[in-house]
Amino acid sequence: MSITPEALEAEFSLTTAATRLDFLSRRDNGDTALNTVRDDDADSWTALLHDQTQLDVHESLELLALGEVIARKAHDSQLVGIRAALRGGAGWDEIAAALGVTPQQAWDSYTESVGRQLDAEAAATARELAGTRPGR
Repeated sequence: MSITPEALEAEFSLTTAATRLDFLSRRDNGDTALNTVRDDDADSWTALLHDQTQLDVHESLELLALGEVIARKAHDSQLVGIRAALRGGAGWDEIAAALGVTPQQAWDSYTESVGRQLDAEAAATARELAGTRPGR
């Protein structure tokens, strides 16, 4: 299996991807040393206290790809949230504040997502819901 966001996106839901990312992130100790040698007594149980874990190459690439999968899925969920907010009566100022952007940026992002994610009929309805682009 190739470790790409596209390959993992089909395999993992957002929740599963986030759980796996959290697991891998916690498993790596963050050490940057290469080929560290320790002289521990292999028969002593205290040697386990010093064990550090590091991700292998496959896990490291999976961690990177999962981060991208989560970012993409989270970005795609904006369309759902914005449409619900608009249906509920929220204005572009309120939506923009929730996203941490300007009203113009929120509207632009929404209309781009509409064109990318929806079929023609649903996109037309979503654009009508959005109204005109907010002024500066």
